Amino acid sequence: MQLLDGKFLSAQIKLEIAAEVAQINQQGGKIPHLVAILVGNNGASETYVASKMKNCEEVGMHSTLIRFDPSVTEAELLDKVREVNENPDMDGLIVQLPLPDHINPDRVMETINPAKDVDGFHPINIGRMAKGLPAYISATPQGVLEMIKRYDIETAGKHCVVVGRSQIVGLPMSILMQRNTYPGNCTVTITHSRTQNLAEICRSADILVAALGKPEFVTADMVKEGAVVIDVGLERVRDASKKSGFSLKGDVKFDEVAPKTSFITPVPGGVGLMTICSLMQNTLKAARGEIYSRHD
Repeated sequence: MQLLDGKFLSAQIKLEIAAEVAQINQQGGKIPHLVAILVGNNGASETYVASKMKNCEEVGMHSTLIRFDPSVTEAELLDKVREVNENPDMDGLIVQLPLPDHINPDRVMETINPAKDVDGFHPINIGRMAKGLPAYISATPQGVLEMIKRYDIETAGKHCVVVGRSQIVGLPMSILMQRNTYPGNCTVTITHSRTQNLAEICRSADILVAALGKPEFVTADMVKEGAVVIDVGLERVRDASKKSGFSLKGDVKFDEVAPKTSFITPVPGGVGLMTICSLMQNTLKAARGEIYSRHD
């Protein structure tokens, strides 16, 4: 069993990004600028956004955090999104989810300029990804691909089972793993809450991606010997033994599953750190106009 070490990989990628940003700076180029919009004071969202901003600073990128009270109207939020769209200094825009119930997240995502949609949630980017065209890929699936690539995990001809069908992780992951490229060329099965014989399907996986948001749902009896297990879950679970009162768990029961695997991601220290790196890589691409011309 080998750990897919997101901590090690993300440190490596951050050094690569920092070197590229330093070179841009030396040449008098445009320093990449990420903007995050945060509505309300959800604890997990606060933590994620603070981490994204901190990582940008560490690699020499510019970052701006725009905050709104939970009472902000949808119209006011959309006006701010349009304002960022039109600001040539701002390269990437993320609106942190979840949003309050009175705001339609799809409307917000569709209002973001696809060229600044570094989260890869806009229907145009999802469509381009599905067609194999250059696109911003959702940060978490992109982080998983990077991990597979850097650990040189074979994917061609393998059976990949994705547990969970969210538009942010499960669905794009299933599309990406079957593309005619590397990583890809898998036979993919996507499973969800209505899937029958879930354990049996999971046991047939050479590569198992767990992205359903249920702590320790995947147990040893659901995993075949030698499988690659990628755990996208990250949930807070009450834990009286911890000073904080909680511990972080993934979707996989790590201690019992790990001995059966060839590769497995830990939680924390796995996919989550790769997600933030992907966001910065997408922002760098946006500043360079790699996916869309800066004049689009």
